[in-house]
Amino acid sequence: MNDLFALVLAGMAGFALGVVFFGGLWWTVQKAVSSRRPALLFLGSLLLRMSLALAGFYAVGHSDWQRLLACLFGFVVVRFVAVRLTRPPVKGENHRTQEMSHAP
Repeated sequence: MNDLFALVLAGMAGFALGVVFFGGLWWTVQKAVSSRRPALLFLGSLLLRMSLALAGFYAVGHSDWQRLLACLFGFVVVRFVAVRLTRPPVKGENHRTQEMSHAP
């Protein structure tokens, strides 16, 4: 039972790391629009976000591949959620109707 609890905690830690990583990316994109030096902002943000994520993965999965995998799973779940939440809305027709309208 302790192993299952450790895996759940590792997954939650991966989820938190993903929120920090992709939340930081979202913040960077929002700020880069009005920045005088967007490339420097993106580079600094990338280095900081990668450092935090790698340190977090190292701390969570230290010498246990199962905890590392659970942490990665939580991180990837946040990635799918972030992609889904930041997708621009499709105006008018839905995707299936657009495909059908191009049929010969």
